[in-house]
Amino acid sequence: MSQFHGKRRAALAAAVVAAAAVVTPVPASAQPGTASDALEEYNQLTREAEELNQNHLKAQEDLKAKRGELDKANADLAEATRLGDQARADEERFRGQVDLLTEASFEGARFNQLSALLVSDSQQDFLDRMSALGVLAADNDEALGRLSAAVDSAEQARAGAQDAQQRTARAAEEAAKLADDISARKSAMDKQVADARAQYNALSAPQKAVLADKGDTSAVAVPSGVAGKALDFALAQRGKPYVFGSNGPDSWDCSSLTQAAYRHVGVSIPRTTYTQATVGRAVTRAQVQAGDLIIYYSGQSHVAMAVDGVRAVHASTEGVPVKIADIDSIGPISVIRRVVG
Repeated sequence: MSQFHGKRRAALAAAVVAAAAVVTPVPASAQPGTASDALEEYNQLTREAEELNQNHLKAQEDLKAKRGELDKANADLAEATRLGDQARADEERFRGQVDLLTEASFEGARFNQLSALLVSDSQQDFLDRMSALGVLAADNDEALGRLSAAVDSAEQARAGAQDAQQRTARAAEEAAKLADDISARKSAMDKQVADARAQYNALSAPQKAVLADKGDTSAVAVPSGVAGKALDFALAQRGKPYVFGSNGPDSWDCSSLTQAAYRHVGVSIPRTTYTQATVGRAVTRAQVQAGDLIIYYSGQSHVAMAVDGVRAVHASTEGVPVKIADIDSIGPISVIRRVVG
């Protein structure tokens, strides 16, 4: 009997192995040990995706700035070329004038008093000739001065054109490198976002419900002034979804929400968390007040807007709507910036 049971166990084991071989394997990221592990892994994936998203946005900003430099370099080159053409034309014109006066001098129009005296018929004729010679001499001096200035201008224009050409070439090369960098960052971000979404899909319905909770949606009193009005805009977005790279108005990522809130009240702040971490002035955790920007993580990859000294509103991550959260629960604070006031 024991031999029969042993063969039966062996057969069952073989059947299990065979069944496992034909089942599509589940990615390791979707095989958490516990429910809390699944949520933690999802949170980690989304934090990494958010950082890559901010990196991608910053690269786009850098490329925009570099293309602006390229446009200016091209404009400078065009202007330098125009000035060079004008200077060379002036050089040729004034050189011709000097050549004519010089030729006249060598052909007998000697510009000196003795020459005028010898060929004069009367005192008045002498004075007239001296006046004419004075005009010719002045014209010659003026033409020489203009020629010298034109030559200098032509040289400066040539040097300016060479500098503009070099700057244009550098700007074009750097813009091309940034474009390649953006493509690489976009690929990395897309992969990370796909991993995060796959992990989200692997979560249980109760876990997704926890993430989708809109939190406190009650009316919140905001202070008067620009910061209060910006906060009021951000609070009005509660319940809207987070989408990586979104610029609103129906969905947001963390930094587009804060940028739009201040844009709504006429204050321009940068698009990315990295540059938002430099606006205004720094304040301490104890000084936090409504409208302050709270930048999180050592890499400064997430931002929220303070509601008061305890709470903040933010676009958290995909699967989680814009909502209010405890300031210190969002993550480790890197810096806090007061945009106005």
